[in-house]
Amino acid sequence: MTGEDELGELRQAMPPTASSNASVDWDQFGRSWGKEFPSDYCRFLDVYGYGSIERYLAVLKPEPEGTVTENSDMANETEVAREAWSWVRKAPELAEARPELIAWGGDASADLLCWDASDEDPGRWPVLVYNRDDGLWRRYDCGMVQFLVRVLRGDFDECPLGDLSLWGRESAVFLNRDEEERMWEAGLDPWTGEPDPYAGMFGP
Repeated sequence: MTGEDELGELRQAMPPTASSNASVDWDQFGRSWGKEFPSDYCRFLDVYGYGSIERYLAVLKPEPEGTVTENSDMANETEVAREAWSWVRKAPELAEARPELIAWGGDASADLLCWDASDEDPGRWPVLVYNRDDGLWRRYDCGMVQFLVRVLRGDFDECPLGDLSLWGRESAVFLNRDEEERMWEAGLDPWTGEPDPYAGMFGP
């Protein structure tokens, strides 16, 4: 299955709700990290942007390596993941691994979703997940988009994440961060479309 096919499957399961909020100079972005990024990830950001799937799984804002931000986005979470690798247990398939971790996602269970970016071919980067509930790193031999499709299908031996919110649900809603904030500011709960009863209560 090609990357376009996988993205097509994801679009069926998770139709985009707004235009992408990510505008990435991929050449400059790649230079900052010293490598090209997987084409499925680039297409995902072009279509969806960065934001949240069902208020549970966050696709992180793409940032140049070394960026310092208040929020835990790509650069920050990559540092967290590299630190966690040094002391967290590994599944047997990772016993001898020396990955070059780059974080692309996280979730409400505080799991870390990364690539092992050590292969020169970004199309061969597997997904590595630190499941905090299990206290274990595991490897999934697929790309980021296929990983999301397979989570929604329930197509791994067990759920890779610390919660079953997305597991096997077949369809999901993605809101990019700008659209979610716009709806809150309009007094709407972004996840229900209903008026937010607390709108304006905590403003100036």
